[in-house]
Amino acid sequence: MDPSGNLDVRSLAEGELGLPAPAATYEEPAGVLRRLAREHKIALVSAVVIVLFILGAVLAPVLTPYAYDDINLANRLAPPSPEHLLGTDEGGRDVLTRLLYGSRVSLLIGIVPTLLSLALGTLVGMVAGFMGGKVDTVIMRVADIVMSFPTMLLAMVVMYTLGDGTLNVFLTMVCVGWASVARVVRSETLKLRESEYVEAARIIGVRKARIMARHILPNCLPTIIVLFTLDIPSSILTESSLSFLGMGVQPPSASWGLMVSAGRSFLFHAPWLAFAPCVAIMIIVLAFNFLGDGLRDVLDPHLQSR
Repeated sequence: MDPSGNLDVRSLAEGELGLPAPAATYEEPAGVLRRLAREHKIALVSAVVIVLFILGAVLAPVLTPYAYDDINLANRLAPPSPEHLLGTDEGGRDVLTRLLYGSRVSLLIGIVPTLLSLALGTLVGMVAGFMGGKVDTVIMRVADIVMSFPTMLLAMVVMYTLGDGTLNVFLTMVCVGWASVARVVRSETLKLRESEYVEAARIIGVRKARIMARHILPNCLPTIIVLFTLDIPSSILTESSLSFLGMGVQPPSASWGLMVSAGRSFLFHAPWLAFAPCVAIMIIVLAFNFLGDGLRDVLDPHLQSR
């Protein structure tokens, strides 16, 4: 307010003049890590577990002397031993090796399509929330149609239409995941577009695209980061389920879902075949969920104020 009691438009629009907009403030990455270590130790441990899984996927050729597709029928269904820590499968292939190489597929399909669906959902959600009117109605009705189908059913329909293959799994994850992200980002945008500094930017003639990029998106980032960590396990489970059903990654590629599917025929004779990938899926899903919960508590300004 100026001395006369009127709204000082220029001061509210300081963000467009080179100064930070009067938006919510968030901690630096170092501060986030310190808070995680102090208040959410299980989230920090989960982050370490995720890093170990990623390192295992990247360093798979160094960590194991075997190839994931080396067949040795003379050593098929061998129990765990010093030579094969998790035993061998029906083709004599080392289970630990296939588990490490399978983590590449599962993590890649979990992370990359989630990033793409977040980018698409964020863009669509911001446009819908900021523009309003018919644009908002059309976008949200399409999102409602996508979300009205169960995730696995929609993924199976898309995979049946596109065919098997890793690339098609990527496209399926994006088609399935963008709608829920768009709805959350739209909700955040609806709240932010009514703030005084956004109104001030509109009054002085700032372009809508610049307002969304400079004021709306930065304030949505904490929510987007949390969505990212919580959507990855869903993508991993969907990929594993599709591969288990034979509609995802195809042999001879290694995938946790394929390993579970192959191991179900030997549950009583060689339980380690299905047990190892199931435990890996459980651990990585729990780790991402715990990390997402911790980041939500740290990054959400409303929870911080309470």
